[in-house]
Amino acid sequence: MQVILIKDVDNLGAANELVNVRPGYARNYLIPQKFAVEASGSNKKILAEKHKVAARKEEKLLADIAKVAQVLSAEPVKITARIGENGKIFGSVTSVQIGRAIREQKGYEIDRRKINIVDEVREAGTFNAILDFGAGKNVEFKFEVVAE
Repeated sequence: MQVILIKDVDNLGAANELVNVRPGYARNYLIPQKFAVEASGSNKKILAEKHKVAARKEEKLLADIAKVAQVLSAEPVKITARIGENGKIFGSVTSVQIGRAIREQKGYEIDRRKINIVDEVREAGTFNAILDFGAGKNVEFKFEVVAE
């Protein structure tokens, strides 16, 4: 019997997936627990439409990632910090500061939780950071720490 999974089911499949199961398993467990629906003609059409929408979202996300990557790689984001006499900065540069600098200099609102700093920043110079969009899609960019 074919069913369309509504939720992820361990050892069976992910949500919005068409799977073959035994009729008793579908009737007695999957369908009553709202883990799946029967794969009728109309439900298959709904599933196909969901896949089309997901594909469009994926294309839009990839286009946005490419645009952000191009803007961030054009030139490093500059972050100002107070620097002592020995060249060390007071404190450290955080993802909040990087997100604020990207918003002010490049015009993109980036969530601070998506920014991962590769190296610990304790002095002036150019450093790398990674912008994580999820699902294995990352953009690496440079930022520069300069004196105030």
